[in-house]
Amino acid sequence: MTLKFVVMSDLHVMPQGELSMTLDTGARLEQAVDAVIARYGDADFCVLAGDLADLGQPSAYEHLKAIIARLPIPVHITLGNHDDRDSFLSVFGDGYIAAETGKVDKTIDLKGYRIILLDSSEPGRVDGVLSEAQIAWLKARLAEAMDRPVIVILHHNANALHIESDNIRILEPDAFIAALKTHPDIRQVIAGHVHLTSTATWRGLPFTTLAGNHYSCSVDQPNVPMRRLTGPGQMAFVLGTADSTTVLFDDFIDGNAEIFVED
Repeated sequence: MTLKFVVMSDLHVMPQGELSMTLDTGARLEQAVDAVIARYGDADFCVLAGDLADLGQPSAYEHLKAIIARLPIPVHITLGNHDDRDSFLSVFGDGYIAAETGKVDKTIDLKGYRIILLDSSEPGRVDGVLSEAQIAWLKARLAEAMDRPVIVILHHNANALHIESDNIRILEPDAFIAALKTHPDIRQVIAGHVHLTSTATWRGLPFTTLAGNHYSCSVDQPNVPMRRLTGPGQMAFVLGTADSTTVLFDDFIDGNAEIFVED
């Protein structure tokens, strides 16, 4: 019995007919949905891991809702720093809020796994924040699942990637890491946010980021300026068995033309 699910992130959807950073993000998401229909129709579900809308307008969430209605599998959602929680809820409904945390947090139990979605967005901030209530909620949800592996999905990366965007990750990760360490089998911590693909082991835990639906970032090292690229348009496909968890990356759009914008 294999758990199969898709993760999309950084959709940055705009109202119908509007562009984000020169890109038609709605059209790109349509291509992602087409790819799921063609290749992952047998997946158990899809997770949207934040930055659903570029500017958080209700009309953007309406556009998003119409596009993902074509997905043939259940969709689970959490938020990122570009999202507006009130606008999101006005379109998608209050059922997405976890009563204990007041954020868009959720657990999914399926095929011997627990998947935990965490809303790391905080109004007015670009970096990630997990509140004390969320940490307590996370510990409780982990304690309930000591008999099975766990995958955690959120928008912001907690681990440093040693690049410029490290100043917008979860800047105070210690409580998060300590909570994760209470469980013996954290298989993956999957995030978006940084617009690039990465894998890491940090403090004994496995971390992954996917590039997502928006523009991609080149890796910015000293004397190598970061570039904005049209990017591949990337989703992750996760396969979970009793003894292994694998994250594959599907570039549903090819392309790396450089985007030139005025800062």
